[in-house]
Amino acid sequence: MGEPEAAQAGREGRGSSLTRHLRWEGCFNARDLGGLPTRNGRETRWRAMVRADALDGLTAASWEALWSYGVRTVVDLRNDDEVGTDAAPRPAGVTTLRIPLDGIEHREFWDIWQAGPQFGTPLYYRPHLECFPERSAAVVRAIARAGPGAVVFHCGGGRDRAGQVAMLMLAIVGVPATAIAADYDLSGERGRARCAARGEPDQGPQLAAFLAERGTTAAEVIRRTLAELDVEGCLREGGLKDQYVAALRRRLVGP
Repeated sequence: MGEPEAAQAGREGRGSSLTRHLRWEGCFNARDLGGLPTRNGRETRWRAMVRADALDGLTAASWEALWSYGVRTVVDLRNDDEVGTDAAPRPAGVTTLRIPLDGIEHREFWDIWQAGPQFGTPLYYRPHLECFPERSAAVVRAIARAGPGAVVFHCGGGRDRAGQVAMLMLAIVGVPATAIAADYDLSGERGRARCAARGEPDQGPQLAAFLAERGTTAAEVIRRTLAELDVEGCLREGGLKDQYVAALRRRLVGP
């Protein structure tokens, strides 16, 4: 809780993966997407973009810490039935946008992808993007258009829907696939802490075993997805215009 570990790393201009984690009591898997390398030798900005698990449980002190960190926009990727009552009021100056990513009403897709552990892995990212590019495009557009200040985007556990959005945005600004996959893997440890605090079983070992049976890992799935997928082309097909691609790059990397 309080000032995050990323603050020191931000002052130094770079940091290890551990320094990106944010200590906000009430959520467990929040981290700054700053300090990641890009292919042109730059780094993503600190205090521009944060991925997280659900913020409903944040304490008043944590909302204050979030505000002090510079967050002014929250993008909630969850479905309607997942949204609960906040444990403490949000600061009046924080804008919350609800943009459900799943499209859970499309049963032809979800009857297949919710039918097993694959739903908790990046295996569904590419099929989802190809079936519903407009849903990912709407999220990226909202983040690109957000007002001044940092943006937090979150789902329930902060791993898969947040992971899909993080993958797309980081790819757009030129972060290599290996770094994007490494960022995804950071949710494993944080997810265990979240499950322990909530008295829920940790699905991590089951998901890893499911992927291992198929001769792969979550990181490898992400790397392969990015190698085979035209991210910008897919999002443009979903309605994302060039101006928002440029705006996202200015927000996350700079001019």
